[in-house]
Amino acid sequence: MNIRIEWIYRTSKGAETFFYSEEMPAAQALLFAEDMERTGRVKSIMFIDLFDSKWTLKELKGYLKGIETEPHNVKVYFDGGFDRATFSSGLGCVIYYEQSGKSYRLRRNAPAAALTSNNEAEYAAFYLCLQELELFGVHHLPVQFIGDSQVVINHLREDWPVIEKDLSNWADRIEQKMKELGLQPEYNLIPRKLNSEADRLATQALNGIEIKAVSEVSGG
Repeated sequence: MNIRIEWIYRTSKGAETFFYSEEMPAAQALLFAEDMERTGRVKSIMFIDLFDSKWTLKELKGYLKGIETEPHNVKVYFDGGFDRATFSSGLGCVIYYEQSGKSYRLRRNAPAAALTSNNEAEYAAFYLCLQELELFGVHHLPVQFIGDSQVVINHLREDWPVIEKDLSNWADRIEQKMKELGLQPEYNLIPRKLNSEADRLATQALNGIEIKAVSEVSGG
């Protein structure tokens, strides 16, 4: 979770002024806040998240302690592939997350049938990611969803209207699952070359190679 710090600084003679920081990870914000408190010159400190909700120092400490042993700082990459000749699809999903002080990567793919377009395969890949998040207990957290599908990203951002019924049904399923899990999504559109992991997994699924693996990521 990224937040910004807002605080009132008071001089030794009692003059006060207001400051606010740029956005930063919550754990980093806590370190700065605790350091500022030690100066004895901070009258009040408040933390503001991406949804403009306010957190006290005590609340932020409790939040960070609570998520330490659960998956958090989650980034999800998705990609779908579609073979027009066979009407078969491959879905790719890569999830980066932190848990108990370590960083991990989950790679997952799956074949899919009965889809009719590459856009639908992209949606199905996104939904596969949500199912994986549910399986290992990600809930009530901000999550970054990253992909190269302009259609999916812009639909879910509500920048583009969803006209096709098949895609509208997928968007509805995704929104419902988001609500069930209590996720706070952030959508990022990237060039295809930066989505190579998920793309490779989708291609492997098309070729009959199924993968599900979790590995620790060195260096955090």
